[in-house]
Amino acid sequence: MAKKKVLCFGELLLRISPAVNATAEKNPVLVYVGGAEANVATALAGWDVPVKYCTVLPDNFMARHMLHYLEYHNIYTSSVLFSGNRIGLYYLERGADLKGNMVYDRDHSSFSELKRGMIDWDRVLHDVSWFNFSAISPALNENVADACLEALEAASKKDITISVDLNYRSRLWKYGKHPIDVMPALVEHCDVVMGNIWSANTLLGIPVDEHIHDKKSRDAYLSHAVETSKQIIQKFPKCKTVANTFRFDSKDNDILYYTSLFTDNKEFHSQEFTCHGVVDRSGSGDCFMAGLIYGLYNQHAPQELLNYASAAAFGKLQEFGDATGQDVLTVSEMSSK
Repeated sequence: MAKKKVLCFGELLLRISPAVNATAEKNPVLVYVGGAEANVATALAGWDVPVKYCTVLPDNFMARHMLHYLEYHNIYTSSVLFSGNRIGLYYLERGADLKGNMVYDRDHSSFSELKRGMIDWDRVLHDVSWFNFSAISPALNENVADACLEALEAASKKDITISVDLNYRSRLWKYGKHPIDVMPALVEHCDVVMGNIWSANTLLGIPVDEHIHDKKSRDAYLSHAVETSKQIIQKFPKCKTVANTFRFDSKDNDILYYTSLFTDNKEFHSQEFTCHGVVDRSGSGDCFMAGLIYGLYNQHAPQELLNYASAAAFGKLQEFGDATGQDVLTVSEMSSK
């Protein structure tokens, strides 16, 4: 009997990436297929988890090329809806952070014109045991946020496990709604929540210590993560697992990365990962989300799945493009060091 699939739902984007301080002849502008949820799907498919993708694209040759990209990576595309006239774009310098030199061009994209009632969720979810989305989609506009809620209601009725990445994009919340007005109603349906103590504050209203940085202590950050996790679980009773990530970039381009997991009233911490310089900062959080789903889907022990997800996320920092190409053996070896 075939395994049930993980469904990733979100906007499939094209990423346009020039090199920083380089001539066009030596470093041409590169184009990647991207989007947070697509990055999760690509990682999971590469780790032999059956996964399909649901999005909205225009019916044109470029959209077909993007679907071929997904299919090449063994991602099922039968749930893609063709509607509208344009593909969403974003521009990001290679090696830059999503918080840095990045520009969105997503207005009036096919996905941004999604409305409740356009997707037959009963058909899309018929072979699905896990539904994954991110806080990026409801940040686009009120109609997309409502379509997300429709999807979550349908998945909940089918007892499908639901996960959310609380990635906050301040450049997107521009339609008159604050995240705190939208996200709690969506997270009420979630079994797994991933983010950090700051996104939990911005998106869900979970208190954050404004002076936490002054403590300059790993123990202080991890203790705060436990408290944040407990408050999320108390506020959203369906949620049973919360993961928090911490990444600190120094002025010298040194990276410090570690994570935590709270489940069954127990806390788990990853090792500390450090390096000098990264190849590409985008997609690391998506890779962690994929690792989290990978471990939970395969019923791995909490510490084991946290080690895997953390190693995958850190390894992604040394890869070009949005999605990881790391295989299970590579990540497992790094996680066991």
